[in-house]
Parts: sequence; C-alpha cells; structure tokens
Amino acid sequence: MIQSMTGFASAQGKLGDFSWSAEIRSVNNRGLDIKLRVPDWIDGLEAASRGILQNNASRGSVSMNFKLRSYNKPSAGMRLDPSAVEKALEALNFIEDRALDRGVNLAPSKASDLLHSGVLVAEEELNLDDISVLKSQIVSALDELVLEFCTSRRTEGRELEKVLKDQLTDLEILLEAAIDLVPDREKHQADSLKSQLKAILKDTGQADPQRIAQELAVLAIRSDVTEELDRLKVHLASARNMLSIGGVIGRKLDFLMQEFNREANTLCSKSQNADLTAIGLEIKVLIDQMREQVQNVE
Repeated sequence: MIQSMTGFASAQGKLGDFSWSAEIRSVNNRGLDIKLRVPDWIDGLEAASRGILQNNASRGSVSMNFKLRSYNKPSAGMRLDPSAVEKALEALNFIEDRALDRGVNLAPSKASDLLHSGVLVAEEELNLDDISVLKSQIVSALDELVLEFCTSRRTEGRELEKVLKDQLTDLEILLEAAIDLVPDREKHQADSLKSQLKAILKDTGQADPQRIAQELAVLAIRSDVTEELDRLKVHLASARNMLSIGGVIGRKLDFLMQEFNREANTLCSKSQNADLTAIGLEIKVLIDQMREQVQNVE
C-alpha cells in the first residue's frame, strides 16, 4: 500500500488541570520537513514530538500545533514580586514629589494602583515531577493523534493508487495501439524509400551498392521505434510492480515518470507517421497527468 504526503488530523482533550488541542497537517515535499509549535516550558516535549513524527512519516512538509491551557483562574497562583513593589513605590514617590514642586495636586495613591504595575507574577504551580507526568500524558495523546494522521495519509494513498492504476491501464491501451501501427508504418516507409532510391538512381546513374546499403541501414535505425515502445512497456511493468509492493516509492515513481517522458519524446520525434505521432502526444499528456499524482506519493 502506498501513502500520500497529504494528510490532516486534529483532536482535543483534558489532562488533569489542563485542556489541550492539537492539529497536524502535511503537504508534499522533496524530503521530510517538520515544523512544531509546542509549549517550550515542558522540557523535552519538542524532541519527543519530532521523534514520533519521524517514526511515522518519511516525506512531506509536516506541521504540528499543540496548545495547552490551564483551568486555573488568572488570579489563582499569583504572588507579589517584592522587588517590583519597591520599584513601583519609588516611582510613585518620584511622581508625587515632582507634582508638588509644580503645584499639581494628585489624588491619594492606593495600593490597588500598584496591581497594574507588574507587581503580580504567576507562581510556579508545577514541580519537575508534575511536568514529567504531564509530558508523558501529552506524548500518549500525540501517539493517538499521529495514528489518526497516518490513517488519513493511507486513505489518500489508496485513492492515489486507484488513479495511477487506471492511468497505467490507459497507457497500456495507447502502447498497444502504437504497436499495432508499426507494421503499416514500416511498409509505408519502405515504399517511400524505394521511390526515393529510384529517383536518386535515375538522376545519378549507377551507385555503390554498399554505400546504398549503409545509408538504408542508417535510415532504418533512425526511424525504428521498436526500442522506445519496448522500453515504455518495461517502464509500465515496473510502475505496476512498485504499486503492488507499496511502501515509500514516491521518489522512484517520480524518476520513472522522467523515463516515461524521455521515451515518449523520442517516439514522437522518430515517428514520421501522423497516427503514431498523435498516439505519442496522448502518451505524453497521460504521463504528465500521472506525474502530477506521483508528486503526492510518499
């Protein structure tokens, strides 16, 4: 079974005093590129998350966003910062003294005025053991989320496989049609060569039979498309074999599409036959369509 590089998964849940939400999405990429947004105050979480994704994806641009929120109210777990209080008081004294010097009367200061001066800071509510437990819980949740993410990539991969197999069947039909044209094309070319040869001999008289044979051999080799058709058939069998084996075959398939295209180009350039050229162009269009699908295969 093949797997697509396109995938998506999201989930949310609760972990003790926290709620969490996470989202993973991926698109195609030449290699594996992982971008993470996770709480940086949980030591080792980013490395663990990256390891999970690396174990489950070989190619693609993968991004994961994990958000963690506390159920505690903002006022809970807050404490006064003594140094910040001292600085705030010094600032108030300075302002009031300057106001008196200028004859400006200020309203009496209140302790509540200091609460907007950054004197309250959040208390450290979790110790190292708590954070370690929370990290383990998050990793377990991520394991399940990544499993769902991989399922979406496999589902997409099954659809890609169906499309590619149908396209390979269409390609086989076109190849058979091209092969059927070869005998009539060869007969037409032979008749054309005979006519040309008669015209040349009529104008030049006797010619060296060996030289004529050499020239005819060169023309026959240059116009022979049997090798291109045979190679296209071999590439067709290789593509089907890759799809049947499955796994991480995206790069191999992409290289094979280049080989398909090279043989199709040569077929068109050597065809010297309108019907064969038309089939060659259809093959090129089909190969281009296949390559668009292959770009999403892992």
